[in-house]
Amino acid sequence: MGDGTSALAQPDGMDTGATFEREVMRHLDAAYNLARWLARNDQDAEDVVQEAVLRAFRFFGGFRGGDAKVWLLAIVRNTFYTQRSQAPAAGSVDEFDEAIHGGADHDDPQSVLLRAADAQSLHDALGRLPPEFREVLVLRELEECSYKEIASITNLKIGTVMSRLARARERLQRELAGKEVAA
Repeated sequence: MGDGTSALAQPDGMDTGATFEREVMRHLDAAYNLARWLARNDQDAEDVVQEAVLRAFRFFGGFRGGDAKVWLLAIVRNTFYTQRSQAPAAGSVDEFDEAIHGGADHDDPQSVLLRAADAQSLHDALGRLPPEFREVLVLRELEECSYKEIASITNLKIGTVMSRLARARERLQRELAGKEVAA
């Protein structure tokens, strides 16, 4: 953010831009990962993260410390649902994920193919879950958030997070089993 944002100085002399960079920007990968799983589209995920970071910077003065990752992920989630509610209804798009199939893996071709097939099956099954199940699984299993952090991000009670995670895992298992039976 070398566009003059560092000119915003806090009263105590700390540079807001530098503090924001240090506390929040290091969680961009987690923000993008959550946005990508919610939006299921790279372009939409990038738009969500960009808007979320702008909102985070705008309201950084209201951040009272604590876990900046949880704070940013809550903003990403809220930004996604706000944008989704404002967008015209459209069919969801499932895209091929280059990150799963690409890469410079140098194992034998059969192993690479099997891992790619497993990863694609999991990716597809996760993508078929309803958004409320997908988001808690992504936050817990991919972002390694605690139940308390997920509750904070999603604005749910911890008991609801736990039950939703259990239902999401069951549904994911059924999706994967169905995929294996059909294959």
